[in-house]
Amino acid sequence: MKEITFLKQNADKWQQFESMLTTKGAANPDLMADLFIQLTDDLSYAKTNYPKAKTTQYLNSLAARVHQEIYKNKKEKKSRVITFWKYELPFIFKNSHKQLTYAFIITVIAVLIGIVSAAYDDSFVRLILGDSYVNMTLDNIDKGDPMAVYKSMNQIDMFLGITVNNIYVSFLCFAFGILASFGTGYLLFSNGIMLGSFQYFFYSKGLLLKSVLAIWIHGTLEISAIIIAGCAGLVMGNSILFPGTYSRGASFVRGAKQGVKIVVGLIPVFITAGFFESFVTRYSNMPMWLSLLIIGTSLTFIIWYFIIYPIRLNKRVNRE
Repeated sequence: MKEITFLKQNADKWQQFESMLTTKGAANPDLMADLFIQLTDDLSYAKTNYPKAKTTQYLNSLAARVHQEIYKNKKEKKSRVITFWKYELPFIFKNSHKQLTYAFIITVIAVLIGIVSAAYDDSFVRLILGDSYVNMTLDNIDKGDPMAVYKSMNQIDMFLGITVNNIYVSFLCFAFGILASFGTGYLLFSNGIMLGSFQYFFYSKGLLLKSVLAIWIHGTLEISAIIIAGCAGLVMGNSILFPGTYSRGASFVRGAKQGVKIVVGLIPVFITAGFFESFVTRYSNMPMWLSLLIIGTSLTFIIWYFIIYPIRLNKRVNRE
């Protein structure tokens, strides 16, 4: 990218930084810290492509001023971890909503295909879920406890196993994005097919409501997090496919960094989902209102933190 193009593309953003520095009392230290990350990305790019240009000198000076402002006003012992989840991750997500939409659409289409396939082919569920799981569940249904699988292990062992596995799947879903997004799309599609056939299986046995009230206690967070991990994979994959004005290598590095941060940000979500699955889902006879409360609270959190909050935070920064 030519220097003049780089300058025009980012001039408004840099002017915003300067405005925050010169307007007394307007600079929130936490917001400044997040903006500083964007500024250092631009500085790194400028140093690589225009090492002796005035633009690079200007960005170096501006970055130094922002850095000084952050540490001058920084609250004592402010946790970097809190800043990451409060500001940095939402800012990244504001720019990733398009990829999140794609990941959600792929999953929904796959779920519908799984439902239709299971409805028209009796052997499809066994093909997807495996004979051993289907036979075990049928046996549990005959015994009057279709959710017995969630009670078959010690809670601690189950929690550790499920949480580690879910984190592994999320990183895999992200990492497969390196295959130009198609790898991530394939994993999202596979999980969606499995989810659709799984839910239809319980529907065919007249247990749809019972399964939803039990399984989605943990499934709301778990499935949402896998979709979001898919979003991270698409962010990285699309950075290869559509580098824009950046070189393909520079675009990939930026996309990979953003994707890693999104996946790391999901770890508490998977830990919570693992806790629910190991310690709460096993109580499949809990009151309906309690199940709906847990499911509704989980869904509200996902929508608020990953969609609504990033939009509001971005508007707040733009106002300042």
